[in-house]
Amino acid sequence: MSDLSDDLPRLPIRSRKISLVNLEVMADIGFHEHEVGKPQRLLISVDIWLDDATDPVVDEREAAWDYDFIRSEILRIATARRFNLQETLVREIFDRIGSVVGVNALTVRSRKPDIYADAEAVGIEFSSFE
Repeated sequence: MSDLSDDLPRLPIRSRKISLVNLEVMADIGFHEHEVGKPQRLLISVDIWLDDATDPVVDEREAAWDYDFIRSEILRIATARRFNLQETLVREIFDRIGSVVGVNALTVRSRKPDIYADAEAVGIEFSSFE
């Protein structure tokens, strides 16, 4: 294999996506009597498509997207109050992450992995795609 040259054409990047997959969160969620006041394990995932303006032009920390921000905002929202529905929680996360400058598209998923013994999880997904 030969060395690559800066003179060679580059394949264009058509999409940039940041993912946070299956962040484990304990949240007071659910409308059944046995769920109220008893935090449940959720797995939250986000896929964030970024616009070209957020493409770092230098290999420096200041140019990077802050993964810690994504994680901390999800944890803050999920633990700030009690939720009856995963849909409500996911909408709040979707609205917060979607409001950040540079976000072109977004998918947020929530799964309750401990509900049914015969299913991996139950959950909801919101996406800005059709």
